[in-house]
Amino acid sequence: MLTHSYPETILIVDDNPNNLDVLSEALALANLDVAVATSGEAALKQLKYVPPSLILLDVMMPGISGFETCERLKADPSTQDIPVIFMTALADPIDKVRGFTLGAVDYITKPFQQEEVLARVRTHLKLRQLNQTLEQQVADRTAALSQSLQDLQKAHVQLINSEKMSMLGNLMAGVAHEINNPVGCLNGNINPARNYIEDLLHLLDLYRTHFPDPGPEITEEIADIDLDYVREDLPKLIDSMALGIKRIKEISASLRTFARADTDEKTNFDLHEGLDSALLILRHRLKANERHPAIEVTSDYGQLPLLYCFPGQLNQVFINLLANAVDAIDEANHNKTFAEVQENPRGIRICTACHGDQIVITITDQGSGMTPEVQSRIFDHLFTTKAVGLGTGLGLSIAHQIVVERHGGTITCESQLGQGTTFTITLPI
Repeated sequence: MLTHSYPETILIVDDNPNNLDVLSEALALANLDVAVATSGEAALKQLKYVPPSLILLDVMMPGISGFETCERLKADPSTQDIPVIFMTALADPIDKVRGFTLGAVDYITKPFQQEEVLARVRTHLKLRQLNQTLEQQVADRTAALSQSLQDLQKAHVQLINSEKMSMLGNLMAGVAHEINNPVGCLNGNINPARNYIEDLLHLLDLYRTHFPDPGPEITEEIADIDLDYVREDLPKLIDSMALGIKRIKEISASLRTFARADTDEKTNFDLHEGLDSALLILRHRLKANERHPAIEVTSDYGQLPLLYCFPGQLNQVFINLLANAVDAIDEANHNKTFAEVQENPRGIRICTACHGDQIVITITDQGSGMTPEVQSRIFDHLFTTKAVGLGTGLGLSIAHQIVVERHGGTITCESQLGQGTTFTITLPI
């Protein structure tokens, strides 16, 4: 389609000087700009520099005919939309049909009637203008519909994610609450239990002092239960139980941190708390199993101020990126033996820093990496490389929306196939 034209410029192509003079004078009197060419070849060359609004084209010319000239015009995308009116003394309907078949919009019969020529020229200029206006309206409408579709798709993704996160948040909050009740009971009783045990052991020592010869039955029972080992190991068991209770409390706190229901209001938040909670939630996937040793996570935290943000949403971004990092390492370790993985362990590194008025967070994995094609699409909604049923395609698209649209930051990805991936998040303070 012609992208630039000189409005109301008419190109007259005719080898007859008298015809050129008559038509040029008539069109000029009608306030139309006129350009002339005396052959089809000259017209085609001239069109490269001054594309007109309409062409009056003589059929019978030396060199290439008007029909061939028109055919070449319509074959060129830069000139195919310029309306062509044939000028001819031919009266055979076959010739007219041929002209229309080649793309002409009208015929003017020689000898000319100036009023008829002007009427036809003005009509087709108007039609061309209306057609261009219509095309622009269609293009604008198509663009508007495309934008509306994208907005609708994004809203749909956000709705799905909001519902999912709402359900997950409620579930986590409920689980954390249910955990807190028995944990609170255990935590409150562990120290009294330790004191009671110490009192009983002290009482046992007193009995052994005052009754050094307890008799064969008690002596045999002491040997059977290995009393000295029990005395040594029982405090260790209590300490281990206390450590387990502390661990459960940390997990419960992480669940509450991840599931914070604060999507409607911003609040000051320690990003390191969010990163640590994400790692605690994913800790079961980082542990060693029969397929691979433990995945080591290195945290290199800088000094960060509290960030005024939506903590629950950023926690979602962190856990998504870290879960993807674990997936990438699992993929890289696929089909390798435990010994092979142990010989070349792969890990995850988290770095945070403050640069001017920006907080920068990088999450780097030594996983399978991505091809440039995949890397260029990872933030597209509904795009996923995971197998059917294992990925929704919402994660990185939502992460991009949260970081860019909700917090005015940036999220970028650098990856090399077989080497690993680094996601970099910047957030304005």
